[in-house]
Amino acid sequence: MNEVWLGLGSGVAFGFIIQRVGATNPQKMVLAHLMKERHIPQFMLLVVMFAAVGLFGLEAAGIGITRVLPTSLVATGLGAVIFGVGWGLSGYCPGTCWAAVGEGRMDAVFALLGGLAGTALFAQLHETLIPALYMPTNLGQLTLTDWLGSPALALVGLLILFGGGVFLIGKFWDTQND
Repeated sequence: MNEVWLGLGSGVAFGFIIQRVGATNPQKMVLAHLMKERHIPQFMLLVVMFAAVGLFGLEAAGIGITRVLPTSLVATGLGAVIFGVGWGLSGYCPGTCWAAVGEGRMDAVFALLGGLAGTALFAQLHETLIPALYMPTNLGQLTLTDWLGSPALALVGLLILFGGGVFLIGKFWDTQND
């Protein structure tokens, strides 16, 4: 039961933070995609960096377990296109959609319902889609750790890459909204 409370508390805290960053505002999200609003993409990169450090620490302590799913080019590519089109049409990604619903945005309610309908459709077609889309281009479990040979080296590489992204976004993106 403690895990439920931890998950609920973490979700509420994350929702609060993304609301404060402005990621529940579709107009700010549009500006971020047009490279005219830097806070949202910088926040996204920082979240991945902090999560990577936390996961590395949990795994080093023997508490965390990561299950890496096999990589499929077609399934991942198709999922990316569907995700991008949905985000572009609604102005929300799945996480920001839930937070925007909690904020009372009615457009987010419809985006959330569309996402839930898409999830239900995928669940119904899952058994058919996996052999057709996933298996032909299944590349196995690919990780940065495998490529670099060490979890610590993978973490450092990720932090350098994403930290550089945070810096470059801050330096070169239009900051008219500061």
